[in-house]
Amino acid sequence: MKILTFDSLPSTNQYCELLDLNQYEEFTVINVIEQTAGIGQRGNHWEAAPGKNLTFSIILKPTFVPIADQFQLTKTISLGITDWLKTVLPKEHVVKIKWPNDIYVDQKKICGTLTSAKINGTQIASAISGIGININQTHFSDWIPNPISMVQLLKEETTPEGALQGVLEAIEKRYIQLKGNLEAPDNEYLENLLHIQEKRQYIYHGRVIEAAIKGVNRFGHLELLCATGETLCCQMKEIQWVWQD
Repeated sequence: MKILTFDSLPSTNQYCELLDLNQYEEFTVINVIEQTAGIGQRGNHWEAAPGKNLTFSIILKPTFVPIADQFQLTKTISLGITDWLKTVLPKEHVVKIKWPNDIYVDQKKICGTLTSAKINGTQIASAISGIGININQTHFSDWIPNPISMVQLLKEETTPEGALQGVLEAIEKRYIQLKGNLEAPDNEYLENLLHIQEKRQYIYHGRVIEAAIKGVNRFGHLELLCATGETLCCQMKEIQWVWQD
């Protein structure tokens, strides 16, 4: 594992995309103290106060993963982060994965991830997993929905460098597990999924529906069982959560 730390970058994922990844060993980490234009899901901006949080990308070379199964990478990264948080937070805090790849603690967002793969012919040549974790930030912009950070949970600051090492070790352990068994993350991903099998309200193509998460298919699509008995298979842009107390 090699960690390259920069003072400032617009986006660690975008930086990685400009690299010739053949020149970098697997699990090279691009870490930045200040990320000025971080990207989240749906093209949203990822906010991180300079020096307060973790913003980094991991270069992977998962040639052993079939193209159709690339969502296994998202599961693996999410579970690694979840594992780490469960070891550093007091037991009373509930750590969950919000489909497809955000990490929540006590139903508040502490981490976002974004994994993209580069295809070469019939296989995945490389992948970049960008990760942002709220560590010591206490003030967030009003437009950010329900954020939380480590310092707010622990009531004391965490050293970002130590946190980075810990979370990377947890992710690497899960990645090695995936190499040995492509189905390894499946059950635990579902067990850790936020609101699995709970009846909740969602916005589906502009209309409010009541449904329960039934599962996630091979391609990473969310499977919902509606109150009407209908089963929906949703991609990320088709569904929105309706937050309830």
